Amino acid sequence: MSKSVREDWSRKIFDRLVAEGVELFGYVPDAGNKAIIEMAEESNATKPILLTSEEEGIAICAGADLVEKKAVVCMQSSGVGNCPNFLGLIDGAKFPLLMVVTMRGDYGEQNPWQYPMGQAVEPILEAMGVRCIRVETDVDLGDALEAAIGGAFKAGQAMALILSQRFLGAKPFGGGVN
Repeated sequence: MSKSVREDWSRKIFDRLVAEGVELFGYVPDAGNKAIIEMAEESNATKPILLTSEEEGIAICAGADLVEKKAVVCMQSSGVGNCPNFLGLIDGAKFPLLMVVTMRGDYGEQNPWQYPMGQAVEPILEAMGVRCIRVETDVDLGDALEAAIGGAFKAGQAMALILSQRFLGAKPFGGGVN
């Protein structure tokens, strides 16, 4: 995927999140969400929060809700495996959660190490009560983004916007771990 294409969809996601009032962008560095985080760093209206582990992002979202702010957690699919214990807080505490998950281990993946977690992402999230909305093509993005934002910030649900590798473009694998 070219840089301009990535910046186009990243800009669409970022601008819509800001329009919804999202101020905090929790993230673990990931090439898929890189442009969104760069936009959060450049904006005076937002604050990127570097996480040591993806589960911290769940706590950031809970804390934001307690002070009537909005947050999002941006992560790669492998980070979902770090979250189930903290995702258990959502049901009891009833706070909104929005996750933007860039996938590995699905369409076109060449790195065999990415497949196990890639295949487990949606079953894990759904088992923990997170509703998954998957983006496969550019055409899917607008409606999927609206559904995820509406589910989280209007209906108070836990939502994951899943950006598939078909949408993102598969990364090449040259023998090293990507």
